Amino acid sequence: MAMFSKSTEKELPSFIFISIFVIIIIECMVGVIANGFILAIHVAIWIQKKAVSTSGRILVFLSVSRIGLHSFMILEISLVLTVSLSFYKDKLSKLFQVSFVFLHYCGLWFPACLSFFYFMKIASFSSPLFLKLKWRLSGWIPRLLWLSVLISFSCSMLFFKDTYTVLNNYSHVINIYNYTKELNYVKTNVVSVALFLGVLIPLIIFVMAATMLIISLKRHILHMKSSTTGSRDLSMEAHMGAIKATSYFLILYFFNALTLFLIISNILNASFFWYILLRIVLAAFPAAHSVLLIQGNPGLRRAWKKLQSQIHLQLRADSELSN
Repeated sequence: MAMFSKSTEKELPSFIFISIFVIIIIECMVGVIANGFILAIHVAIWIQKKAVSTSGRILVFLSVSRIGLHSFMILEISLVLTVSLSFYKDKLSKLFQVSFVFLHYCGLWFPACLSFFYFMKIASFSSPLFLKLKWRLSGWIPRLLWLSVLISFSCSMLFFKDTYTVLNNYSHVINIYNYTKELNYVKTNVVSVALFLGVLIPLIIFVMAATMLIISLKRHILHMKSSTTGSRDLSMEAHMGAIKATSYFLILYFFNALTLFLIISNILNASFFWYILLRIVLAAFPAAHSVLLIQGNPGLRRAWKKLQSQIHLQLRADSELSN
């Protein structure tokens, strides 16, 4: 999120400053490439078949929001050393920063929808309510996605007016190769409603759906343990893989939601160290989650290996032509 925090007046060593930016840029580039690949595959399927699966629709929404988020992060880093303080005082600054809130909230709601979809699709419960929801799932997901966009947009607009105010009393001096620039940090007035709708609710949905899916898969494994040969073995391996993947997603999602909450609420008293650490975590989650989605989806994994093979052949052909 395009938001700076208060820090002590100490000079930040240039190599640390550059290292931090390099780490965040690498995370963002990985995220853009991974989500660009996911988006391209599903858009191609959409065009070819004139239709897209429910999970594919969710991944399209998720990929677009993450590409936008990582692109904004790269743009922010580029602006940090090139834009004057007046940038933070005009309307453009508010629009720029509210966009980050919107994209981060979308980045919480869309994975929550994906987790809910996988839970309803894969889990097996005999509850009549569960079966009724499962039957209507495909019709509900598009509405949930657009509702997520509406909630994210509404919550982000709560941050638009009189939310970001420049604190001229606090600054941090950065010296990079004899170039000194004073960064003035920004404080956020916390909007409780926005935090509740934008962070807490999707977190609850994701945690509950992922936990119930893990419980369902473990129950299924216990039922299959009476047989340990043939397809049962393969099925148990698939279930264990799904449990591990869901557990990884759950851990990543929880820390991402916690990080976003800490940055917006300013609970850590705007420490520069914590601000940088939290920014690195915010950039890491969308990239790591997208890479895991590619690795965990057979279709995406095959397409990625095919793309790697084509790139390798093209590079070898270009090398032979140059020689």
